[in-house]
Amino acid sequence: MKIAEITAAKLNTKEFIQTQMKEIAEAVGDRSAITALSGGVDSSVVTVLGHKALGKKLRTYFIDNGLMRQGEPASIARVFRKLGIRVEVVDAKDMFLDALNGLRDPEEKREAITQTFYKGIFGQLVRQSGARFLLQGTILTDIEETVAGVKRQHNVLEHLGIDPQEAFGYEVIEPLVQLRKDGVRKLGKALGLPAEMYQRMPFPGPALAARVVGEATPEKLELVRKATAIVEGELKDVKKFQCMAILHEDMFPGMKAGKREYGMQIEIRCWTSVDARAASPVWLPSKVLERMAARITKGIPGVVSVTYNIAPKPPSTMEAV
Repeated sequence: MKIAEITAAKLNTKEFIQTQMKEIAEAVGDRSAITALSGGVDSSVVTVLGHKALGKKLRTYFIDNGLMRQGEPASIARVFRKLGIRVEVVDAKDMFLDALNGLRDPEEKREAITQTFYKGIFGQLVRQSGARFLLQGTILTDIEETVAGVKRQHNVLEHLGIDPQEAFGYEVIEPLVQLRKDGVRKLGKALGLPAEMYQRMPFPGPALAARVVGEATPEKLELVRKATAIVEGELKDVKKFQCMAILHEDMFPGMKAGKREYGMQIEIRCWTSVDARAASPVWLPSKVLERMAARITKGIPGVVSVTYNIAPKPPSTMEAV
């Protein structure tokens, strides 16, 4: 089924909000729904929209999968508490790490995360809460990239022929599928989200597992988590669409404390883009690159090399995995 795109320029936020609230309320009826808040723009917007439509009939969960950035669960719960939305944090770290154990292929990792989210976590939450619907923030770019084979987005189901009701036991409602990222940001502002949320950088569904090349072990995830904090901190004032740290799998020779050491490599990426379909690297000043490299190699044990990606999308992709 072809989706009728609504561009950001043509998006009438008041009309869109009213239409979607009505459709969500009619779909759920006198039953209940859940939404999984990751803290990203899409999930944040759909969470606020869902609460406006359903009120107490919608429960919001943050799935702590062990793959998130430093301090993410507490900080996101705090932001939404100020909006009057209660967020229940679910500790699922062991479940996701077990699912990723031994997996190296990018698509196998994404599929493991998809199955753990939808069959393991959401299925359990639906049964416990008595809900029959999952409200999620799938956008048009997610669907296009998955169907075209660019990369599998974990939140794309029905457009791959997967019936959530049959596969997982609940229905999925996707109010944002006609929009791209710039439209979702515009909608977030209209819904009253703070700028820190609707202007936030995109963060992948597979989270930091999408930024570890090869097996995403707890040790590697912690390493890339620390590198991410450095990169995002150093580039917080740079005009960009997205920035990230990627941990490579190969070992590289280096020197630490005057001795030869085989260590790991972090790749930094920083992009300008409108909707993630195409992107260009930001040409960062050499002093900024040097400072990030020094902080990463000195502050993170085992890292001896730092590189910067200068290939546009396409032919590159924004995430490494």
